[in-house]
Order: sequence, then C-alpha cells, then structure tokens
Amino acid sequence: MGAAAETMSRAEELLSRHPTPAGGSWFGRAIADAELRFTGMGAPKKRDEYWKYTDPAPLLDVPAHPGSDQLSAAALSLEDPIRLVFVDGRFDADASDPLEGPGLVIDLLSDAAKTDIHWAKDMYGVLETAGQDPVHRPLAALNTARASEGLCIHVIGTATRPIYIQYLCTEKTDEVFLHHVVKVDSDAEATLIEETAGSGRSNTQIELQVAEQGAVHHIRIQAPEHEVVRHSHLFARLAKECAVKSLTISVNGRFTRNEAVVTFTGDRASAHIAGATAGDGTGFHHDDTVFVTHDAVDCESRQVFKKMLKNGATGVFQGKILVQPNAQKTDGYQISQGLLLDDDSQFLAKPELEIYADDVACSHGSTVGAIDEEAVFYLTSRGVPRHQAVEMLVLAFLGEAIEEVEDSGLADHLMSRLTGWMKALGPA
Repeated sequence: MGAAAETMSRAEELLSRHPTPAGGSWFGRAIADAELRFTGMGAPKKRDEYWKYTDPAPLLDVPAHPGSDQLSAAALSLEDPIRLVFVDGRFDADASDPLEGPGLVIDLLSDAAKTDIHWAKDMYGVLETAGQDPVHRPLAALNTARASEGLCIHVIGTATRPIYIQYLCTEKTDEVFLHHVVKVDSDAEATLIEETAGSGRSNTQIELQVAEQGAVHHIRIQAPEHEVVRHSHLFARLAKECAVKSLTISVNGRFTRNEAVVTFTGDRASAHIAGATAGDGTGFHHDDTVFVTHDAVDCESRQVFKKMLKNGATGVFQGKILVQPNAQKTDGYQISQGLLLDDDSQFLAKPELEIYADDVACSHGSTVGAIDEEAVFYLTSRGVPRHQAVEMLVLAFLGEAIEEVEDSGLADHLMSRLTGWMKALGPA
C-alpha cells in the first residue's frame, strides 16, 4: 500500500471509530464536507512538515486512560460567571447555569444542528476549512466531522458576565470531541474561559469570527493531570479594528498540542496569542503551533510563548507570520523561550516569517537556556532557599505571558494558580 493510500485508510478508520453526529440538512452537509476533507488529507504523520517535532500517535491510537473528576466547582474565582459544564463530552445542565446572559445568545450545538435555519450554519466548519490552506490540519477536520456537542455563542453586545466552560472526564472514554462556534457582532465584547481537568483524550475546537470593533478575551487553562492527552484548535477571523487576546496556561499532561490559526481580514485589527507552560518528566510533550496571516492594512499581531521544562520534558513551538502583499504597515512580533532546568529536557522551536509587503515591522526570536545562576546566587545569598529561588525565577519567566491578560484581578488569580501548581510539581 502506498503512503497516500495508507494515510487515507487510517483516516477512514478514525472516522469509523466514532459515530456520525445527528442533525438536520445544513449540519449533515457540513459533516459530509469535513469527512471528505479529512480523508483527502489523510491522518497526520510524523514526517509531515508541521508534525516533525511531535509524533501524532497519541492522538490517533486507541486511548485507554482512566478518567478522574478532580476539578472543584470553585476552581476559578470569577465574579458572577456563566458556568457551563461538559462531562465526558456531554453538556451537564444540572451543573451549569442557564444558557443566557447580558449581551449573549447561547445555544447547544446539538440543538442548533437540528434546526433548518440557524446562524451557526454559516460558520460551522467554514473557518476550519479556510484554515486548511496553506497548511493541512487534518485533526481539525476530524473534529468538525465527529463533534456532536459544543456551544454556539452569539455575542450581540457587551457581555458583562464571563463565559466559563469546564471540561470534566469521569470515566474511561475513547475520545471527547467538542466544537464551539463564536460570533461577535460589531462593537460587542466577551470573555471566554476554558478549563480542562481529568484524564483521557480530548479534541476541542473554536471557530471565532469577530466583526468590526469587536473584542474577545480568551483564556484556556489546562490543569495538571498527568495522563491527559489533548489537542485544541482556535480558528479566528478578525474584521476591521477588532481585538482578540488568547492565553493558554498548561501544567503537566502527557501530551498536548494547541494550534491557533488567525487571519486578519480588516484593517487596524490586533491579535495577541500567548502561552505559559510548565512541564515535568520524560513523558511530558507540549506543542504550540501558531499561524498568523496578515491580509489587511495596519494590523498588529503578537506571539509570546514561554515554557519551563525539567526532568526530561519536551516543549515545541512552531510559529509563523505570513504577510500578504496588500498588508502594508503590518506590525508582527513573535518570541518563544524555553527554560531548561536540567540537561535531559529539550525545547524545539521553528519560528518563521514570510513577508510579501515592503512597509512592515516584523520580528521573531527564540531562545533556550538554563536558569540564571547569578540570579539564584543573589537570592540565596539573601537567605532564600535554592528551591524557592528557582521557583521565583521560573514564575517571573512565565509571568510575561500572563501579562497579556488585561483584567489585572484575573491575571493575579491566574498567577496564584500557577504558583500553586509549581509548588505541587516540586523542586527542580
């Protein structure tokens, strides 16, 4: 069997492993199109350009990890959030708040899929399809083809209550697919927070469309469960003068790959994508892959990714800024840094710039190194124990990514959570 036929056969096997979601005519067409995309691309392989640092096997093999419900109801301190809970991929109405809030219209994907007319039909799978060019993202197409649940969030004004989505896993499960569609109207604004807990495997996706002068603050918290395998996609399309900020905090986990695909279609828009990661152990593998396309004038993109790795952990960053010919006055910035606390850990980086406009200010940088021993000596000479000194320096290192959060109270809380997790990991 040839390589192309083998990957297509693997894709068909993956599709057959999961039931086809039920829905009406528009949803059925979207699923059928996604199935064709997935089988046409085939399952990802280690030799693929954007998988060469990350073996996709943990996302493809049959998982057999016991689940655990370890996320408390008060896991994140928020003022009057809209708390929406998914357990093993199913919406838990009893544990959730009503699907409503100021400036918001929220439906379950499973309910929207049954209707003949719903605004989500113009978005479901659309941004994912566009995000397949120029780089194939087959597992995003698999998500579109097999996600039976998620949220359809229409932001019609200023959402005064943050949307707080919790993912719990309580039983041995084959795989969880969740797909959210978020539409933000002109001059509308919302805060969206995701938090994962429990072990198992998940494939989650957000398609985010932001209209003129809209704003979205997105935070993803990937809690410190050792055996979890997770893959996420964020596809964002930005119109004129809108703003998107997305931060992911990850601690531990056996395998994580987070992909962000951002496209500027309107002038004077901005997007900040950031990540703070702490990994421990030879089984830890964490991959951030970002692709930002500037296709409008005077837009700003910023990528800030920090990874602390110890005891043989592996971190990966792949980030690209593509500036199209018409995207003059682009301001693109990208920084990725790995902090290695031992000789067995590794940080693999692939920063890229591809520029076809001549009036731009774009830069990227990637560094990897050990802890600053002079700084450690400075702190220990003033009575700070070495393990505490290292912890302080690591938190300062990761804190630059958390500074991307505009809400200072929420940023402080996230830093406090990260501090607790770092203590739980133990000394370097």
